[in-house]
Amino acid sequence: MSETEKQPEAKSPETNELDNRLEDLDAKLAQLSQKEQTGKQGEQTEQTGASGLAMAWRLGSEFIAGVFVGGAIGWLVDTWFGLAPWGMIIFVLLGFMAGMLNMLRSAGKIAPPGQ
Repeated sequence: MSETEKQPEAKSPETNELDNRLEDLDAKLAQLSQKEQTGKQGEQTEQTGASGLAMAWRLGSEFIAGVFVGGAIGWLVDTWFGLAPWGMIIFVLLGFMAGMLNMLRSAGKIAPPGQ
C-alpha cells in the first residue's frame, strides 16, 4: 500500500455512540420545528377568526348604540315638547345615520373627523 492510499479509520464505539445521539437529536429537532410551525399556523387561524368576530361585535354595537341613543333623544324630545311622534321619528333616523357613519369609520371605509 502506498502512502497516498489511506484506509478509513475505524470509528471507536464512543464515536459511533456520539453519531447516533447526534442523529437522534437532529430527528427530534426536526419534529419539534414541524410541530411549532403547524402550531403557529393554527394560532394565526384562531387569531384571525377571533379578530373578525371582535370586529363584527364592535360594528354591530356601534350601529345599535346609535339607533338607541337616537330613539332615547327622540322620546325625550317628544315627552318634553309634546311633538309625538315627530321627535322620535326624526331622532331615530338621525341615530340610524350616526350608527352607519360610526360603523364605516370603525371599519376604515371613511376617514375619522379631522383627517
